[in-house]
Amino acid sequence: MTNVPPKVSVIVPVYNVENYLTKCLDSLVKQSLSNIEIFVVNDGSKDDSEKIIEEYAQRYPEKIKAFTKENGGLSDARNFGLDRAAGDYIGFVDSDDYVSETMFEEMLQLGEKHQAKMVICNIQKVDETGKVTQKLTQLPNMSEKINLESNFSVFSDISYFACNKLFKKELFNQRRFKKGVHFEDIQLIPQLLLDCDTIAQTQNFHYQYLERTDSITKTHTEKGLDMLKAVADVEKVFNESQYSQKKEELKNFQIFEGVYSYLAYLAFVKKEEIFYNMSDQLFLFMNERQIKIQDILKYSRFGKNYLLSLPLKKKIFYLLFFGGQQKLIRKLI
Repeated sequence: MTNVPPKVSVIVPVYNVENYLTKCLDSLVKQSLSNIEIFVVNDGSKDDSEKIIEEYAQRYPEKIKAFTKENGGLSDARNFGLDRAAGDYIGFVDSDDYVSETMFEEMLQLGEKHQAKMVICNIQKVDETGKVTQKLTQLPNMSEKINLESNFSVFSDISYFACNKLFKKELFNQRRFKKGVHFEDIQLIPQLLLDCDTIAQTQNFHYQYLERTDSITKTHTEKGLDMLKAVADVEKVFNESQYSQKKEELKNFQIFEGVYSYLAYLAFVKKEEIFYNMSDQLFLFMNERQIKIQDILKYSRFGKNYLLSLPLKKKIFYLLFFGGQQKLIRKLI
């Protein structure tokens, strides 16, 4: 029997997720798309994740390709899979999340139908019982096929998660996830978008993002500065891209990822000294790019004022921050 080359390679980095890995892998081996390969990369787990991976590799040898490597972080594990993937398209799934049965079949069909190098689906957050807690629509009110030249607002409106997208493998010919940094998706995925002429999307909520109850509250530290560095990396590629003249969309990207997303992180930084240092870095970032307070307050996403659409607590935080009431902010958070 002739081996049919896989159409899609899915890369699953694994690190200490023994309680969630089975559900993730079940959702992948049950995909309606048959010619799929699943790279499960154990990134130095210290729990029973390796045992679970071995069981699935034995039960589904035609689909699961299991690897174990020393711990190198999420980017390193994804790059490890990219170096070995044979599919025409590449997908990424986090090992504590899971996907719908038809996710990769539908997204592959859309990619081939529209000759799109990137395909996007919607995300829903779920709790550990499977109950949907939040629906995250990615590109509302846009068509299935999106020509970027005439719809470049997508560049600043899109959420740059790796896991709800399918990528043509050629996008990674010269690019990899940056190692040793946080916010690696913000750093790389916009660069990949800049290499696209056409993208496609489905309004189906294929990707299930698990909000874990057992996760230790994340420590918010100077690592948040990686977000500003990621934006700077994207700017360099943007200025050499086919879309380099679209300065308004670049500015909106800077405001969304470099200001609003950064502030959402900064709100949870507990140490005062770090908070004020990171605040200073934000104002430096804004000054270098001539981003005014008025630009931020008037920023629109999907045609709606972004600040007004935020929950009240965030709205107050941002208004106080830009009003210079940082001492008061420290008492609130």
